[in-house]
Amino acid sequence: MRFLPFFLVFLLGACATYTPEQKEENTKKLNAFFEKVFNENVKRYPTWQTYIGLKTNYDKLNNNTEEFDKESLELAKKNLEKLREFDYEALTDQGKLSYKLFEKRVEDSIEGWKWRYHGYPLNQMFGYHSGTPSFMINMHRVSSVKDAEDYISRLKEFKRVFKENMAHVKKQKEMGILPPAFVYDKVISDSQNIIKGFPFPGEGRSPLYADFRKKVGELKISDSEKARLRREAAKALGEYVRPVYDELIAFMKEAKKEKKDNHGAWSLPDGEEYYRWRLKRMTTTDMTPSEVHEFGLAEVDRIHGEMREIMKKVGFKGTLQDFFKHMRTSEKFVYPDNQAGRQAYLKRARKVIDDMEKALPKMFSTLPKAPLKVKAVEAYREKSAGIAFYQSPPLFGDRPGIYYVNLYDMNDVPKYKLEGLAYHEGLPGHHMQNAIQSELTELPKFRRTGGYTAYGEGWGLYSELLPKEFGFYEDPYSDFGRLSMELWRACRLVTDTGLHYKKWSREKGIDYLTKNTANAELEIMKGIERYIVNPGQATAYKIGMKKILDLRSYAKKELGDKFDIRAFHDVILRSGAVPLDVMEELVKTWVHESA
Repeated sequence: MRFLPFFLVFLLGACATYTPEQKEENTKKLNAFFEKVFNENVKRYPTWQTYIGLKTNYDKLNNNTEEFDKESLELAKKNLEKLREFDYEALTDQGKLSYKLFEKRVEDSIEGWKWRYHGYPLNQMFGYHSGTPSFMINMHRVSSVKDAEDYISRLKEFKRVFKENMAHVKKQKEMGILPPAFVYDKVISDSQNIIKGFPFPGEGRSPLYADFRKKVGELKISDSEKARLRREAAKALGEYVRPVYDELIAFMKEAKKEKKDNHGAWSLPDGEEYYRWRLKRMTTTDMTPSEVHEFGLAEVDRIHGEMREIMKKVGFKGTLQDFFKHMRTSEKFVYPDNQAGRQAYLKRARKVIDDMEKALPKMFSTLPKAPLKVKAVEAYREKSAGIAFYQSPPLFGDRPGIYYVNLYDMNDVPKYKLEGLAYHEGLPGHHMQNAIQSELTELPKFRRTGGYTAYGEGWGLYSELLPKEFGFYEDPYSDFGRLSMELWRACRLVTDTGLHYKKWSREKGIDYLTKNTANAELEIMKGIERYIVNPGQATAYKIGMKKILDLRSYAKKELGDKFDIRAFHDVILRSGAVPLDVMEELVKTWVHESA
């Protein structure tokens, strides 16, 4: 009925009533539609099947052609039409929420078609050159000879995957859309790392061959069978993987000659409109670039004030900038930059996660079932990868969630930030949020996968603060680490809008972070380069956190002694990922029902 003229909706709504049983039945039919759409989408993406724990199409990788993308667009339009055949008012409350969330996801994907050439498939953080081998190493599990043979088939798929993606990149080049200058050497270096070591030139074993050899080595099969599989993998790497990386490296070296030194979103075709769309997509709000920028400046000032209080507590004499320099340069705040130092960091991170896991029942009534693993970023991509990130457990199967920390340069991961990073990426942060979401078996599967950046990263940043309220961060330097991480996200609001809206240069962004944060030089450079290639994404953290804290304050005020932090967290987590306006509706409904 939502597509009928208003007066008909009013008349029909006035006389139509639905019993609870009818609403349950209609919602059951809607969920059957969602299940059908989900399964149809899964069938189209072999790598997604692996991500969610299935072993179907285990020998294939995704289709990356424009023709396939056009088919996806038409399917989205068709599914939106079918959705609107359902009577929204005839659904249960949970059914209505699923309707709205599905509608928004599909509308976002249709709206995003216009901007399909504005991203960078090749960049220093992610892209098919590093993402495809990372997928093979981290996602393709080998528990049988068939799995190993499928791994080899997927190595052969590299040739097609790279050709299809290269067609997209070449189309962008024709449109004048090229990555910024700093991207080229990093993509070239990461690509060269994949084809270094046996069966390619260089010492040791290449990352893919080493991974395959290790996985096959753990199979309970004959030595001759293992040798056969290794030979076939080496042959596939030489014939299908080496040539596409050689071509990619040659292309990047040639394209580098046409490089652009500044590539804020403003410099792209319809760049201002594109950036506003990105902000809306990332934050799920209507905040303007100017509003985001001003919010960032205010938060930077507030956090600087709290940091000065910690300076007093530890007896430091000097300015805040002096304190930043002290935190950056003092050797007592970093583990040794060697293998022993890296192992010590990982051991401490695991201890922090274990201690938090024991305390979770005080904060939450719903706990994740999937285990969490702490792991260093692989050597082949550590030089260009981010400081820390999280990989979710699958929808099906028993793969753990993984908290990755980049230990390439130990100066980037000081001791005083260790707690905050572990809380953000692990518990009670992304692992809590993502594992619980995937385990909500009563919800349609589309709500158990995917998400919204402001929701997920807002929860991650909120999860850095929450432990402080339960007695963690006993060391004031660790509390400074927490504040420095929140400050980093506040500065992102300023620098992201500065780069993409106010036309800041890369150097101006680096200078702003150097003056206003305690972060290491390499991390600052990586941060600015990250924001340049991923417009708007960095703004979602603080905006999402602010919404959660505002809603918590509202609920405390309205409920008084009836407020239960565990029940509040259930409201945030047990509906899966939602836009911030939907989160507000859920909390207000809960408050009304609990009062």
